[in-house]
Amino acid sequence: MKASTAKESILKKIRKALSESTPLPFPSSEGNQSVYQPPPEDLDLLFAEQFGKLQGKFVFCLNQQELQAQLELLAQQQGYTKIYCRESSFRAAFSTGSLKTALLEDSSPEALKNCDAAITACECLVARTGTIVLSSAEESGRTSSVYAPVHICIATTSQLVYDIKDGLKLLKEKYGNRLPSFISFASGPSRTADIEKTLVVGVHGPKEVYLFLVDNS
Repeated sequence: MKASTAKESILKKIRKALSESTPLPFPSSEGNQSVYQPPPEDLDLLFAEQFGKLQGKFVFCLNQQELQAQLELLAQQQGYTKIYCRESSFRAAFSTGSLKTALLEDSSPEALKNCDAAITACECLVARTGTIVLSSAEESGRTSSVYAPVHICIATTSQLVYDIKDGLKLLKEKYGNRLPSFISFASGPSRTADIEKTLVVGVHGPKEVYLFLVDNS
């Protein structure tokens, strides 16, 4: 008799629970909205902060003249005498000054293998993760940002987006249904912790990554 009474009590509670809807304790966890809310402004500061955490080196330039001056200073300080660059717009911009003598005329894979650093453009910059988005559609191709010991990327403030989904949307708008065959998301220098759980930098790519951000607002 007691067992039957207990069973009826349990069934009564179940029927009551089913008849009354219970609000979700964490409604935001159902995927109806983004977990990360974009800040209203200052994407450049957010990118610089996240990029620095990933051991990337960030340089902000007010204009093209400051960009060239900063690049020349970097090449002088680091002793770069063989800089690989396939971007025609950059080669034209750096046709004067000390960078002109450092830029390699040869754009073959062999020249890339023996260079001190490589300069590339990019598709966009993801501020939330400090990520450089590159593709094979650029003049730099697939290899410039990977095989050089130092990767120098030049971007503008108009290329900043907040999240990865915003970067993918930008690529979709730019290329439509003809997306590049290769899209890479580079977050700082190449690194791995597979070797005895010790972080090693520069195993599968560049040991150093510089991002020069030029203000074009």
